[in-house]
Amino acid sequence: MAGTDTKPDDLAGLEAGLDALDAVQVRRTPVREVLLRKVLPPALAVALVITIWQLLVEAQVTDDYKLPSPAAVWNSVADMWLQGTLLGVVWTSVSRGLLGFLMAVAIGTPLGLLVARVKSVRSAIGPILSGLQSLPSVAWVAPAVIWLGLNDGMMYAVILLGAVPSVANGLVSGVDQVPPLVLRAGRTLGATGLRGTRYIVLPAAMPGYLAGLKQGWAFSWRSLMAAEIIASSPDLGLGLGQLLENGRNNADMPGIFLAVILILFVGVAIDLLIFSPLERWVLRSRGLLVKN
Repeated sequence: MAGTDTKPDDLAGLEAGLDALDAVQVRRTPVREVLLRKVLPPALAVALVITIWQLLVEAQVTDDYKLPSPAAVWNSVADMWLQGTLLGVVWTSVSRGLLGFLMAVAIGTPLGLLVARVKSVRSAIGPILSGLQSLPSVAWVAPAVIWLGLNDGMMYAVILLGAVPSVANGLVSGVDQVPPLVLRAGRTLGATGLRGTRYIVLPAAMPGYLAGLKQGWAFSWRSLMAAEIIASSPDLGLGLGQLLENGRNNADMPGIFLAVILILFVGVAIDLLIFSPLERWVLRSRGLLVKN
């Protein structure tokens, strides 16, 4: 009798232990810890780069007009800020890049699903998408100018030709990595056709799809910079690529360094503000990241 009385208690304890193992510990990360782990390391890295840069300038490793000092670049930032042109230049490129990327996602997502799910389409289009992905985006600038002229449509065409293959191929890769058992389970539960794609295929393929989106943004941004550097017109406005080209034409190295830094800053900011939260959400939804 004693053994039978304790058996339910033992089972209850075992279940409680298993539940504790499966449960994700939720806690609020202190602000000090966030600063130490996420803010301090990149800040120190930037400070180190600026220090090395200043030391190279003081050591006169090359001529002043080839390697401007950090102070000279900062003066260029201050001048553009006082003139009221700095934010406008950044926004011109960022707005084009984001809009072009969204259009690439709208086109590349259904295209990727079609290639991934229809064998005949994959046989016909799959190699073309892979070839387009490896083609340098700058190669599209010349034909786009001839086809569309010097306007925003040309810019978006170059972005789409550079980014759509990356988005589509990323989704194809993600779908290919979905276990067949998951697909069969979805069909058993009645998730077929568009419902199966929405509720089974896309969520299961999210890691590969997200990787394709990140690469698609990188191609969008690089394609836009190539187009802005090569194709210049007053009607297009002044973007970061044109700012870089103007610095080259005027032999203005502080202006060139400023343009490069701004281009890099935008790329890092988009990754931190958009793609890093998306990655954390995907990992958290799969139980691979502790909630904070």
